[in-house]
Amino acid sequence: MNSAGIKDVAALASVSIGTVSNVLNRPQLVAPETVKRVEAAMEELSYVPNEAARQLRLGRSRTLGIITPDASNPFFADVAVAAEKAAAEAGYTVIVGNSNGSDEREARYLELFEKLRVRGVLVSPVGESTPRLSQMRQRGTPAVLVGTSSDAACSSVSVDDAAGAEIAVDHLVHTGRRRLAFVGGPLTMRQVSDRFTGASRAVRKYAAVSIEHIHLREMTVEEGREAGRGLAQRPAADRPDGVFAANDLLAIGLAASLFTETRAASPEQMGLVGYDDITFAASSTLPLSSVRQPTELIARAAIDLLLQEAEDSGRAPRHVLYQPELVIRASTVASPPLVKSSSGREPADLTRANSPHRRLRKMDDPHY
Repeated sequence: MNSAGIKDVAALASVSIGTVSNVLNRPQLVAPETVKRVEAAMEELSYVPNEAARQLRLGRSRTLGIITPDASNPFFADVAVAAEKAAAEAGYTVIVGNSNGSDEREARYLELFEKLRVRGVLVSPVGESTPRLSQMRQRGTPAVLVGTSSDAACSSVSVDDAAGAEIAVDHLVHTGRRRLAFVGGPLTMRQVSDRFTGASRAVRKYAAVSIEHIHLREMTVEEGREAGRGLAQRPAADRPDGVFAANDLLAIGLAASLFTETRAASPEQMGLVGYDDITFAASSTLPLSSVRQPTELIARAAIDLLLQEAEDSGRAPRHVLYQPELVIRASTVASPPLVKSSSGREPADLTRANSPHRRLRKMDDPHY
């Protein structure tokens, strides 16, 4: 059955198509009795206005697109919710697409959003999507990267992931850990690559501290469980005594397999730090130390940048960078003695610098 159109409404209400259009867009210009008659005809015919067509006629969409790489990850879900809230406050609705870690799915969503003539797109890219985004921008659809930065003609809002990884590893070293492991992957994800870079950079500051990379295909709880089971099967002397997981989901899986299922280790024997500080990090059976990202600030800054570019397509790309903070909980119980750095000095006291109450800072951006 075909849906009713504006011509059907006009015929049933015995008015012109222009009158129906005025009822939809400028009801104050139409007599109240006529408005009631048109609305009654719409209800009888189950007429649904074509909002996309209306916005195209007006030349300005009130819809934004959001592409997230993993809708099941609470961090990305929180960013999407915060972005939707900020967009609603500005009078926009959002359509959310989940690329599920697939570059192909991401490309399809970008193509769809461009066809829908959305006002702009927020993207947490799977890999290197900037050439495609630059082309979209040139054709009139601005895009802002979320959670990662780029040198291309595309604005971004991100957190200094390398710095976040560095403070996580510094903390593990400060609690006496010498044999470290970075658990995460794939490295084709910019965030994972940056976090591994920061972790490696931190290790180089200390003598007698090493780090291994346990490569994973996905950043899920189950992948973390499997990684934990693999560590549990090693002889105790061959296990790391400090683990930095590339996100909290992995860390939660690691904790479940190592500390609960196999009981191969305890936080005293193997310190564990995650990344993102999702809600479950604090409320899990073993409260998890984690690097916190300011999701609300990230989302609002990204929406602001996107709407500014939608209003002025000639603006130069801007890059907003937030500094993360380390939230210390029970998963990193100290295991002395402390490890000396390559300079022979004890590691710096990180307690004050990385307090959960340390204020988040946004890097100065003259364009923002």
